[in-house]
Amino acid sequence: MSKRKRFNYVKLIVVILIIAILSFGTYDVVKKLSLRINQNIFQDADAQLEVDSKIPDDSVINIVAIGDTLCHSQNFKDAYDSSTGVYDFSPMFKYVAKYFENATVAIGNLEATLAGPSRGYSGYPTFNTPEHLAIDLKELGLDVMTTANNHTLDLGFTGLVSTLNYLDEAGLKHTGSARTQEEQDTMLIEDLDGIKTAFLAFTYGTNGIPVPSGKEYCVNLIDKTLIKSKIDQAKAEGAELIVVSMHWGDEYHTEPNATQEDLASFLIENGVQVILGCHPHVLEPMQMKTVTLEDGTTKTGFVIYSMGNFFSAQTFANTRNTLVLNVQVRKNGASGEISIDNATYTPVYVYDNNSGNNPNANGTDRYELLDIENIIAEYEAGTGNWNQTMYNLAKTELDRTVKILGPEIYNNTENLAVSMQ
Repeated sequence: MSKRKRFNYVKLIVVILIIAILSFGTYDVVKKLSLRINQNIFQDADAQLEVDSKIPDDSVINIVAIGDTLCHSQNFKDAYDSSTGVYDFSPMFKYVAKYFENATVAIGNLEATLAGPSRGYSGYPTFNTPEHLAIDLKELGLDVMTTANNHTLDLGFTGLVSTLNYLDEAGLKHTGSARTQEEQDTMLIEDLDGIKTAFLAFTYGTNGIPVPSGKEYCVNLIDKTLIKSKIDQAKAEGAELIVVSMHWGDEYHTEPNATQEDLASFLIENGVQVILGCHPHVLEPMQMKTVTLEDGTTKTGFVIYSMGNFFSAQTFANTRNTLVLNVQVRKNGASGEISIDNATYTPVYVYDNNSGNNPNANGTDRYELLDIENIIAEYEAGTGNWNQTMYNLAKTELDRTVKILGPEIYNNTENLAVSMQ
């Protein structure tokens, strides 16, 4: 073979070897690159799973609310135990106490002054209620009492100060009236299972009793400028949920008036999600209220226009119908969005045992808050000691209560969002 042919043959072998090496090398690179890509994909998936696992669960709270604790002289005389010298209101609550056990927070309206025994206990028209009521409300399960109402100044500024002092001693938080400007400027915000909640309260007036000059801070009057400033303050301090108690409306009317409707829209428009109405002494409807803003967007909030008297000695039509309200609020763990899951209630009737028809009365407790649905259920099941008269009463008052309040509200399946923006 010639040298030239032999050289060409060697060149061919070298080229083949180079191609082979390059081919195997490229395959190895591709293989390694593919493995790296797959590893990154799995790592990214693992990272996403880790992120997903860190999304907090939804926070769900139950707000329990009651109406006016309106203590007439008949009520505190009935509560007096001559053997101990103590005014004990707790027997009145025995049938409904269980409905406060599942509360994340329980709130009521103290429509009374706790000015102390030295001022003399009194009922209508200027209320000075035995201070032990605060202890009994705390033991019942109340956490917050609103103190802005038309009886806030019944015994003047000193009576107001005494009231708040007794609430402090009982361990009850309060909102709506204040001893100092600093106290009015301090927002009541509670962390309720991860939902920062602000509580506010306002009243239409103080029964014509002038607010002391220089102490305008002592009671929150209904004024849109003040209300807006307090809502803005709550938001600035991180409140995610705002609950406002409004002392408003017409006494003994079972429907809200135009002013209540307007104020409810104003509150929701400005970011309030829960509105609790008091003052009319009778129940008024509840609803999810939607407000359309100027830009066409909407906001929705829950409002009950009046929760009636939680207890009193009133005998006017509908003044003995009341409730224990439950509002379930949800905070979405991923978005932080606040929504109202549902609003339900336990119908309650304030019964006066002077009629002699209650077979369960022990002879000493004149006023009792009756769980009327339970009376109906026990009577129909043949359990308990309820007689036909009490059964008929319970059915009549249940029908009256439901007709006034309207149906219970269930939004959890729709996840009806309530925006604070």
